[in-house]
Amino acid sequence: MTTLVATIPRLSADTLTADVRERDGVTGPLVEAATLSIGIVHFGIGAFHRTHQAVFTEDAAAASGDTRWGILGVTGRSDTVVQQLRPQDCLYGVLERGADATALRLVASVRDVAWPGRDSERVADALASPTVHLATLTITEKGYLRAPNGGIDLGLGAVRHDLDVIGRELAGESDLGASKTPIGLLVRGLARRFRSGREPFTVVACDNLVDNGPTTRRLVRSLVEALPADAAAGFGDWLEASVTFPSTMVDRIAPATTESDREVAAELLGLRDEALVVAEPFKQWVIEDDFAGPRPAWEKAGAILTTDVAAYERVKLRILNGTHSMLAYLGLLKGHETIAKTVTDAPLRAAVLRVLNDDILPTIEAPEGIDLEEYRDCVLERFANPSLAHTTRQVGMDGSQKLPFRWLATAADRLADGELPEGLAFALAAWITYIASTSDAAGPVLDDPLAARLQAAVGTSAELRAEPSAAVDRLFAIDEVFGESVRASGEFRAAVVAALPAVRALVS
Repeated sequence: MTTLVATIPRLSADTLTADVRERDGVTGPLVEAATLSIGIVHFGIGAFHRTHQAVFTEDAAAASGDTRWGILGVTGRSDTVVQQLRPQDCLYGVLERGADATALRLVASVRDVAWPGRDSERVADALASPTVHLATLTITEKGYLRAPNGGIDLGLGAVRHDLDVIGRELAGESDLGASKTPIGLLVRGLARRFRSGREPFTVVACDNLVDNGPTTRRLVRSLVEALPADAAAGFGDWLEASVTFPSTMVDRIAPATTESDREVAAELLGLRDEALVVAEPFKQWVIEDDFAGPRPAWEKAGAILTTDVAAYERVKLRILNGTHSMLAYLGLLKGHETIAKTVTDAPLRAAVLRVLNDDILPTIEAPEGIDLEEYRDCVLERFANPSLAHTTRQVGMDGSQKLPFRWLATAADRLADGELPEGLAFALAAWITYIASTSDAAGPVLDDPLAARLQAAVGTSAELRAEPSAAVDRLFAIDEVFGESVRASGEFRAAVVAALPAVRALVS
């Protein structure tokens, strides 16, 4: 902690005086914390939620005058965020870093925080409360604990523990102890709601999962179905009839907060903010309009309420996420540490634009309110923001998990239309070239769940040059990555092989 940050008072309700609110470069909070009652329980109160849904929720309260939507934030494995927020009366700042300007937005929509290791009962009570109508989730993909069949992984000890706790909750037992998984704690709270009043409820998943609403519904249902039939009598029927799981699409870049960020915020605010989060100015939220009961007026804060989230999700997944991955692998091969540096490298940017225009945009039907070319240009502009230090290494992680959705589904659509997606073949050639580099002496580490299999398939850079067709064939045989329609196209495999020298020439 720098000298300035360490020696000034900490942000709190008492220190947030009128003079502080009027400082240049500081805005908010837009609502008074004391006026808000808790109406939302949020699981995963990390940086993204605090820069995104919590901001939309405060903006909605300010625009509508509806003060029912304060947030109870639930942490993950530790109580670190509790220690950050509670001493500050849950006030915190969002440091918005644009390419040309920086501003600090104070937020008051989070009204309390809880750690499941100590506060599971508090969370379950809140979920059962008649004044709480929503649970939202940003628990990361790993937090959903999915089994290959799409249900929750009942082989995990933590899941089996929570299954027992839910059964005891439905039996009316007390002193249940701590829940160990977010989904388990959510279902425990829903079981208490079922027992206490059976009021309708909405669960809003906000993680970057395809069909995140139906995915969450399947996980909840699979946990309930694993209960003994006598224990779950009526509970499953109530869930089906009274609890909805709308899908969402979320977008805002929120990099990790650095000491430099804390120093900038301290200079702007004149107070120490240990819960500070950082974000770009842009934010977007698309929500399926499928609520079981009341909700905040999020549309008054700029959110899009729609019956078709999938159309917006496809735009983001293919244009934004697909571009992110292309820039990551090209940047890593060229030696660029950040996405911002990569996207301002003119030859690399031109290569990515060709893929976007030739192969990605033709597969997307623009949803209402979206101009695809404007969205494309906005994405590239956002990625060029030098104040957001998104590293190529970070974005390039877990390619085997990301690329089936970001590139290969698009390639499959192009092939189905009778087109050869040579641009996406070039993108895959960049990923393959990067995989090979991680097998070289003193090469980078391949951070991927399938790292060993990917490296065995591709070999070293020298081996890839010597036998490119064999390497690509071995890689395409990994069916966790490559679907049948892509794997079966010899013409597409040949295009990937043909693109390998072009990738090497571009990044050399």
